[in-house]
Amino acid sequence: MNIFNYMKTYDYEQLVFCQDKQSGLKAIIAIHDTTLGPALGGTRMWNYESEEAAIEDALRLARGMTYKNAVAGLNLGGGKTVIIGDPKKDKNEEMFRAFGRYIQSLNGRYITAEDVGTTVEDMDIIHEETDFVTGISPAFGSSGNPSPVTAYGVYRGMKAAAKEAFGSDMLNGKIIAVQGVGNVAYHLCKYLNDEGAKLIVTDINKEAVNRVVVEFGASAVEPNQIYNVECDIFAPCALGAVINDETIPQLKAKVIAGAANNQLKDTVHGDILHEMGIIYAPDYVINAGGVINVADELNGYNRERALKKVETIYNNIERILEISKGQQIPTYKAADRLAEERIDRIRNSRSQFLLKEKHVLTHKL
Repeated sequence: MNIFNYMKTYDYEQLVFCQDKQSGLKAIIAIHDTTLGPALGGTRMWNYESEEAAIEDALRLARGMTYKNAVAGLNLGGGKTVIIGDPKKDKNEEMFRAFGRYIQSLNGRYITAEDVGTTVEDMDIIHEETDFVTGISPAFGSSGNPSPVTAYGVYRGMKAAAKEAFGSDMLNGKIIAVQGVGNVAYHLCKYLNDEGAKLIVTDINKEAVNRVVVEFGASAVEPNQIYNVECDIFAPCALGAVINDETIPQLKAKVIAGAANNQLKDTVHGDILHEMGIIYAPDYVINAGGVINVADELNGYNRERALKKVETIYNNIERILEISKGQQIPTYKAADRLAEERIDRIRNSRSQFLLKEKHVLTHKL
C-alpha cells in the first residue's frame, strides 16, 4: 500500500502511529478533514490480519466520519482510531492511559469515543489523560447509552423516506422488516410499534427476537428469509454489505432505511436500487443520531437539545431525496454531494477570512 498516494487521492490530513512497548499499544489515528472543526470519530479495537489492513480500515472509517458529521450539520471533521489487538484479552489500563496521552498530544485536533471493541469504561481510562474524549460514564457528565437516540434518528429518517415513497410519513399499518434486533433496533422497534407499524424481525440471537415478539407483537422469520418477505420497508440493523447481488432480487420493499453501517456491498448496488425506484436512505445519514448525541456532550450534555438536533435527520433525508431527484443521481451520491458542498462552503469562507486578515496585518507592518 502506497500510503501517501492513498492519502493524496482522498485528501487526508494526517496519519499518526502510536506505540507503547510496556502496554502493547499499537494504534493508528487517521485524521481525514478538519475544515468544519476538530475530527471526531471512535476508537475501534480489532485483531487485524495485518498492519496494512488496520491502516486501510482507519483511513476508510475516518473519511466516512467526515461525511457523516458534515451531513449531520455538526461543526466537526472526521477521524478514526484503530487499535491492533484482541479486545477480549489484550486490553489493560496502561494501554488506554498511553493512548489518552497520544490524543492529548494532538492538542484537540482529534476527539475520540467508543466503537467496536471498546467500551465506556475504556473511554473513562482515556479521560484520565485527556479531555478530548466523549461517550464517557454518566458520572463525568456523559449521556449514557446512545442506542435509544440512534434509534430515534433512524425512526425520523425512515419517516422522511416513507413520505417520498408513499406520499405520507405515517407508518401506521406499514409492514416493516427489521434485520437484527440488538440495542439500537430494539428501541427502533419500540418507536415503530408505538406508531402502529407491523413488524417482521430476525436475528441470530433468539432471545433478542423473542423479546421483540413478546413486547411488540412482531412476527419472526429465519435470518435468510428476511429479504423476501412482503413488506413496505426493509430496515437493515445488523451487518454491513447486506444490499448485494444476491439480496436485491429478493427485496419487495419500496424503502430501505436502517441503522446498519455500510449497507451497500458496493456503490453499484446503490445504482441498482436507484434504477429500480427503491428509496434508499443512506446509512451514514440516517444512523447519525449516535454521533450527534456524543457531540452534544462536548458542549455540556443537554438531552433536549441533542434530540432536537437528531430530529433534523428527517430534513437531511428530505434534502438528499431532493438532490437525487433533481440531479437524477442515486441517493448515496446525493448524500456525498451534500457533505462535500458543506465542507467546500466552509473551506472557501474560512480561506477568504484568513486571507483578509493576512492582508490587514501586512498592510500594518
